[in-house]
Amino acid sequence: MWLGPEEVLVANALWVTERANPFFVLQRRRGHGKGGGLTGLLVGTLDVVLDSSARVAPYRILHQTQDSQVYWTVACGSSRKEITKHWEWLENNLLQTLSIFDNEEDITTFVKGKIHGIIAEENKNLQPQGDEDPGKFKEAELKMRKQFGMPEGEKLVNYYSCSYWKGRVPRQGWLYLTVNHLCFYSFLLGKEVSLVVQWVDVTRLEKNATLLFPESIRVDTRDQELFFSMFLNISETFKLMEQLANLAMRQLLDSEGFLEDKALPRPPRPHRNISALKRDLDARAKNECYRATFRLPGDERLDGHTGCTLWTPFNKLHIPGQMFISSNYICFASKEEDACHLIIPLREVTIVEKADSSSVLPSPLSISTKSKMTFLFANLKDRDFLVQRISDFLQKMPSKPPGNSRAGRKASIVDSAPEAKEKMKEESWNIHFFEFGRGMCMYRTTRTRELVLKGIPESLRGELWLLFSGAWNEMVTHPGYYAELVEKSTGKNSLATEEIERDLHRSMPEHPAFQNELGIAALRRVLTAYAFRNPTIGYCQAMNIVTSVLLLYGSEEEAFWLLVALCERMLPDYYNTRVVGALVDQGIFEELTRDFLPQLSEKMQDLGVISSISLSWFLTLFLSVMPFESAAVIVDCFFYEGIKVILQVALAILDANMEQLLGCSDEGEAMTVLGRYLDNVVNKQSVSPPIPHLHALLTSGDDPPEEVDIFDLLKVSYEKFSSLRAEDIEQMRFKQRLKVIQSLEDTAKRSVVRAIPGDVGFSMEELEDLYMVFKAKQLASQYWGSSHPAAVRRDPSLPYLEQYRVDTNQFRELFASLTPWACGSHTPVLAGRMFRLLDENKDSLINFKEFVTGMSRMYHGDLTEKLKVLYKLHLPPALSPEEAESALEATHYFTENSSSEASPLASDLDLFLPWEAQEALQQEEQEGAGNDIQEKRREEKGTSPPDYRHYLRMWAKEKEVQKETIKDLPKMNQEQFIELCKTLYNMFSEDPMEQDLYHAIATVASLLLRIGEVGRRFSAWSGRETRDSAPEEGEPPAPDPPQDAAQELQPPAAGDPQAKAGGDAHLGKAPQESQVVGEGGGGEGQGSPSQPLSDDETKDDMSMSSYSVVSTGSLQCEDLADDTVLVGGEAHSPVATTHSGGAVDTDWCISFEQILASILTESVLVNFFEKRVDIGLKIKDQRKVERQFSTSSDHEQSAVLG
Repeated sequence: MWLGPEEVLVANALWVTERANPFFVLQRRRGHGKGGGLTGLLVGTLDVVLDSSARVAPYRILHQTQDSQVYWTVACGSSRKEITKHWEWLENNLLQTLSIFDNEEDITTFVKGKIHGIIAEENKNLQPQGDEDPGKFKEAELKMRKQFGMPEGEKLVNYYSCSYWKGRVPRQGWLYLTVNHLCFYSFLLGKEVSLVVQWVDVTRLEKNATLLFPESIRVDTRDQELFFSMFLNISETFKLMEQLANLAMRQLLDSEGFLEDKALPRPPRPHRNISALKRDLDARAKNECYRATFRLPGDERLDGHTGCTLWTPFNKLHIPGQMFISSNYICFASKEEDACHLIIPLREVTIVEKADSSSVLPSPLSISTKSKMTFLFANLKDRDFLVQRISDFLQKMPSKPPGNSRAGRKASIVDSAPEAKEKMKEESWNIHFFEFGRGMCMYRTTRTRELVLKGIPESLRGELWLLFSGAWNEMVTHPGYYAELVEKSTGKNSLATEEIERDLHRSMPEHPAFQNELGIAALRRVLTAYAFRNPTIGYCQAMNIVTSVLLLYGSEEEAFWLLVALCERMLPDYYNTRVVGALVDQGIFEELTRDFLPQLSEKMQDLGVISSISLSWFLTLFLSVMPFESAAVIVDCFFYEGIKVILQVALAILDANMEQLLGCSDEGEAMTVLGRYLDNVVNKQSVSPPIPHLHALLTSGDDPPEEVDIFDLLKVSYEKFSSLRAEDIEQMRFKQRLKVIQSLEDTAKRSVVRAIPGDVGFSMEELEDLYMVFKAKQLASQYWGSSHPAAVRRDPSLPYLEQYRVDTNQFRELFASLTPWACGSHTPVLAGRMFRLLDENKDSLINFKEFVTGMSRMYHGDLTEKLKVLYKLHLPPALSPEEAESALEATHYFTENSSSEASPLASDLDLFLPWEAQEALQQEEQEGAGNDIQEKRREEKGTSPPDYRHYLRMWAKEKEVQKETIKDLPKMNQEQFIELCKTLYNMFSEDPMEQDLYHAIATVASLLLRIGEVGRRFSAWSGRETRDSAPEEGEPPAPDPPQDAAQELQPPAAGDPQAKAGGDAHLGKAPQESQVVGEGGGGEGQGSPSQPLSDDETKDDMSMSSYSVVSTGSLQCEDLADDTVLVGGEAHSPVATTHSGGAVDTDWCISFEQILASILTESVLVNFFEKRVDIGLKIKDQRKVERQFSTSSDHEQSAVLG
C-alpha cells in the first residue's frame, strides 16, 4: 500500500536491499522470506515485542537522491507480489520524468506530491465511511485480520502488549480484543504462539495474583486455562475484557438484545490511538453505572460529569462530589459513600443561574425547582459550558410537563387505621421531608437509610417505593401508557395469559384484598399489561406474589411501573424463562456463604439446601416464605438498597440457625428448620391485623420456636454483613453469569444430543463436538451477518433443538469441511442438494437433528444406505430446476407414476434405522402380506368365521408410518443420471485410487447406459405393440413378473446365511437378471419391477415426451470424458439426434436397484463407499479452517525456523 512519505534516517538497519535504481530502493525485512538465520530470528522477535505493526509490512520502498542521506518511505507491502506491483508502477511512470529534473529538492517534492495524489485518489471512495480510527490502530487491525484470518466484519476494540504464560515460561506478544474474539500472537526466537478464543466460550474471567504468576488475568474455557500478565494498565484491560464477555453472554441469553447493543453511538471527537468502538464501550459502561447508581430509566444517556461541591442546608456543609448531567436529569453523588445523593429531574427545574463568585464560593451555580427548593453547586471547572448544556436540555423538555408528584396518586386498595407507633413514624418522615425535601429532589443521606430501616409507614409506603426505585420517573414521563396497554391487551389470549389465570387465585389468598373479584381483576390487568409490554419475559411464577403486594400500596398504574422497575432494572433477568438472574444471585449467595460462614458452607453444599431455598427467597423477596407484615419491611429496604439487602438478610437467617443446620442429616430437615424460623419472624409494629401464613400452618410443631422481630433481624444483618458493597456484587454477578449461562448452554447441549436417536452411529463425544461446530456456525451469522434473518435471530424460548438452525450458506460451509465426499469445486452444488433433501418442512433452515441425520447417512450407513443418499441427491427436490433443465418434467413424471407414491425424502424412521433392521421390517411386511392373502381366501371360501385380528392388523398398518424401501425410490432419467456421474467423477478426484476408480465408474456408467437404452427400446416397443395389437390377441408383452423373481430382487432377510454386508452379495444378481428381462421381452415399465404399469399408464407416459436419445456431443457435462461413460450410450443410439439446447430423452430411465447392482460388480467402488472416515479429524480441521492463520507467500514460518 502507498504511504504518506516519512523520513527514515537509518535506511539499512534490519533491512536488506533487494532492488535499487537512482531514485528508489526496494527493501526486505531481515527474517522474512528465505533464510535469515539468527539475525532473522532476532528481527522477528523484535518486531513482535517492540512494534505491533512491524510484521504487517515485511517489504518497503524508499525514495532517495544521490547526494542526500535522508530516505523517504513511499510504499510498503505484505507480500513480494504486492510490493513488486508498486515498484513496477514507479519504474514505468516516474523514472523517465524524474531524470529530467536538475535539482534534487525538486525531485523529492515531485515524488511526495505524486504519492500524496495517489493516496488521495485511493481514499476518495472510502471517504463516506469516515476516518474515525487513527492510522496506527488501523495497521494493528489489519495485522489482526491477516494473522488470525478474521473477516472484514470483525472489529478490533483494542490491543495490548502483554505476556502469555505457556507453562512457566512467559511469551511476550500482543493481545487483540475484538468484539467476538480474544486473540494473542507471539513470535520469540523462532517459537510462534497463536491463540484465538471466542468470548461465547469463556467460562471464567478474573484478575488475580499468585506466587507463580504476577498480577495476571485468567481466562478459562471448557478445555483450557490461559494466563496473561505484564500489562501496562491491567485494570483497563480487564474492564474491557469483562464488557466484551458480558456482550457475548447477552448474546447467548437473548440474541435480540445483543443485536441492539451493537448499534453504539459515534463520538463527536476522535481521540488519538483509541478505536471508536473502544470509546463507545467506555461510554456505554459509564451509562450503565450512571443509571444503576441513580435508578434512572433504561434509555437515559450520560452527557458528561464534573467535580464540584454541593451546599447541604441540613448540616451547613459544602460536600465534595461529582455532578452528572444527562438529557433529562442532573444528579450528584458525594465522594464519601452515602453522605449525600441527589436527583434533579429537568422537568422540575425552573431557574438555572450563575451566582457571584467569591474566595469562599468559587464558580457557584444555583438551580431552583417547582417545589421551591434551591440547590447550590460550587467549584465548577467550566461553569459557562455547563450552564449552556443544561439550557440546551431544558429547551428540549416538553412544554407541558406532567403534574405534581403527589397530586395524582390514587388511594391504595387497603387503608390501615393509624396507631401510636405508626403516628411516630409518619411524624419522623414529615420532619425528614421538611429538612431534606420531598419528592424526587430529596437529599438522600444516611439519615434516609436509618428511617427506611425503622420501617416506612403504610401511608407513605407506595410513594417512597416509587421514588426509591425510580419508577416515578418513568410513570410521569409516560402518561396514559398503562391505560393504553390495558386496552390493547384486553381479550388477547396467549400462553402468558393462561399462566396468569392459573396463578391469580394463588396470589396471597390469605389477604382479604384478594378474596374478592376487585383485587383479582386489578392483579389480572397489571400482569397482563406487563406481559404485553415485555413478551420476552411475559409472565413468570412469583411475579403474581410480588405484584399483589405492590397493589396493596398503590394504584394499578403505580404497581405496573414498580413491576417494570423490578423486572427490568433492579432484578435483571430474574423473571425470564430460565430465571438466569436468580440463578446468578444464588451463585453469589453460595460464594458469600463460603466467605462469611465457612463452617456452614460445606454442610449446606452437602445437603443441597442453598439451591432449594435461594430461588424462593430471591424471586419473591421473602414474600412467599415470611409473614406478609415482616416481608413488607424487607421490601422497603430492597427498594432503597437493592439486592444487597436480600443477600444480607439471607446470610443473617443462616447465621441465626447455624447450630441447628449443622446438626441436620438431610435436606428435608434443614428446610423444616429454616421454614419454622421464617414463619416466626414477626413485625410487632404492624398496624394491620396479622394475616395467617399458610407455610406456618404446615410447619407448626408441638414446640414452636421463639418469635424473631424483623427489625432485630435487619439490624443484625447490617451489623454483621454490612461490608457488602454494590460494586462488589456487580463484579460477582459478572463472574457468576459466565458460570450460569455456560452451565445452561451445557444443559442445552446434553438435551439436544440426547434427542438424537442412538443408531446414528456417532459417539456422544462426536455428537457434542458436532453440536459445538453447528452452534458456532449459527453464532457466526450474528457476528458477521447472514442471508437468512431467521437463522440470525435465535429465540431462547424455543425447544433446545430448534434454538440453533443454519441456512443454506452456513450449511454449505459446514458440509464442505465435514463431508467424507469431497468433490472439489462441485462440493457446494452437492451441499445445496443435501440441504434441500434434509429441509423437510421447507422453511430454508435445518436444525441439529436434521444435520446429524445427513452426516450419519454419509459416515455410518452401509454401502446401500450411502448410495441411496447419493441417488436421492440427484432427484427432486434435492436436484433443483436450475441445476437440471428437465427437473420440472421429471417431477411431474414421477408423481404420475403410481408405483412411486412415497416421497423421495426419507422418513424420520428410515433415516435412523440401520439397513439390517430395514430388511427385517421388509420381510415382516412380506410375511404379513402373505398372511393377509390367506385370511382373505379363507373368508371367501367360508371355511372359518371372520378373524377380527385381521382387521386390527389392517388398521395398525394404516396408522403406522410407511417405511421407505429401495423399491419405493423413483426412477432416474437420463439428465439426472448424468448429474450423478458428474458427482462421482468429482468425488474420486482426490482419492489415492483415483485411476482405478475412474476406470470402474466408466465401466459401470457404460453398463447402466446400455441397460437404460434397452429399457427405453423395450418401453417403446411395448407401447407400439399395445396400440397395434388386436384385443383378442391377449395381454401385451409386459406381464407381471413371477412372485419369486420379485422376491429375488428384494434385499435378503437379516438372518439369511447367504446375505453379505446387508444384502450386497444377493443383490449382485440384479444386473444379469435385469438384462435378461430386458432382452427377453419382460422388461420393466416406468414403475417398480414388482408393480408394472397398466396399458393406459404406459401410453400416458409414452405420450408425455417426444425427446429422442441424446448423442454424446449434446450432453452439457464438462466433467465427463466422451470416451468413457458415454461410449455405451452412443453405441446403442441408432436414432441419436443432436439438439442445440441439449435435449434429453425422458423415456430413458434407470432404477436404484440397477445402479446398486452395477456398482457391486466393481470391488474398488465398493471399498470406496465402505471405508470408514473419522469425523473427529474433520471437526478438528474445521475448527482450524474457521480461524485460518493468514500467511503471505514470502512469510513462511518454516523458512524462518530454517
